[in-house]
Amino acid sequence: MTVIALPRVRRRAPVALGACLLSFAAFWWAQRAAHVSMIDLMVYRAEGETVRAGGDLYALRTTEAHLPTTYPPFAALLFTPLTLLDTSTMRTLATAGNVALLVVFVALSLRLVDHARVEGVWWASAAAVWCEPVWTTVRYGQINLLLGVLVLWDLTRRPGHRWAGAGIGLAAAIKLTPALFALFLLVTGVVAYVRRGPGGPWLRHVRGSAVAFAGATLLAACALPYDSWRFWSRMVFETGRVGLVEDTANQSLRGVLARLLHTTQPGLWWVATAAVAGSLGLGVAVAAELRGRRAWAVAACAVTALLISPVSWSHHWVWCVPMVLILGTRGRAAAVGAAQVKAARTALVTAAGTSLVFCSYALWWVPHGPGRLELRQTGAQLTLSALYEGAGLVFLTLIGVRLWRTYRTV
Repeated sequence: MTVIALPRVRRRAPVALGACLLSFAAFWWAQRAAHVSMIDLMVYRAEGETVRAGGDLYALRTTEAHLPTTYPPFAALLFTPLTLLDTSTMRTLATAGNVALLVVFVALSLRLVDHARVEGVWWASAAAVWCEPVWTTVRYGQINLLLGVLVLWDLTRRPGHRWAGAGIGLAAAIKLTPALFALFLLVTGVVAYVRRGPGGPWLRHVRGSAVAFAGATLLAACALPYDSWRFWSRMVFETGRVGLVEDTANQSLRGVLARLLHTTQPGLWWVATAAVAGSLGLGVAVAAELRGRRAWAVAACAVTALLISPVSWSHHWVWCVPMVLILGTRGRAAAVGAAQVKAARTALVTAAGTSLVFCSYALWWVPHGPGRLELRQTGAQLTLSALYEGAGLVFLTLIGVRLWRTYRTV
């Protein structure tokens, strides 16, 4: 059997690689044809130039949109090499780098569910590159895939790995949102300890994250003392610097509530909703982790972070890639047992529906742009501009129900 199967495997991998390269080539051409601005990449370069010139990092306003600096100072240090490249080379390398990071992101996502076959990585990458969050990440020259790779690299290491926590800590030092993964590990470790179980592995992971975060932040403080003081004492609290909360591109609960309530300040409604969603989402992630469902736990934590963040732009939702892969592989695995056919169908249908949501670009079908048109959306338009949040809530609910059913059968 091995002699017969081996040539088939060897044939499948090159075909998958060829299809992936063809898809990437078409994607590259489409991005060039769309004359993508890579506006965020230009902001990153301006931050690097400001650091090298010794300027005021958080007084910076750059590009035609007058965009400000919003990341911690450590990120600006990492952006300084961009100043050594001309604009054309920088954009080319950013596109190639993001496409390469997508392949790594897919491979790590499949490793979470023990389906990291080479041909599977190529096929999934060929399809994932066309989803709206990935398209927009490359279009703006964003760093979402880099942060995702750092987090997944960290959470797919073997328990007790000496670099455990480094990825999450560095990601949080670049952009604060990934810090929720450290909180997730901390809560998991505490719950395990309270139950008189071995909470050490999770707590050691948190310690590694804290050390990496502190090291990167202190490095930035030494290099940029004034900017570090300004960011951690003031700018970190000014969420309005990021952009308009009601913008259709803001796919967080706060954005949905702003559009639903037709206000730029959802206030206590958002605080209460985020508190409930954050508690439940983190609870689902911790429960999944304690039952050995690392893939579910990681995806649930990522979705929770996106939901409760004050601003989650559509390109932040690159975590839809592991969401779909987890649902799809779970459906295929469940289909092995005849008694679980219904569960398999549910998972596969949900995976297909989730793929449709993130590949439809439907949130851009509604009125948006100058004039705050989002505050006057109709019921149907509000639904379209809340699809990502809806998909995230359905995903968390599906995992929660699955965990509850498993608990009741134990």
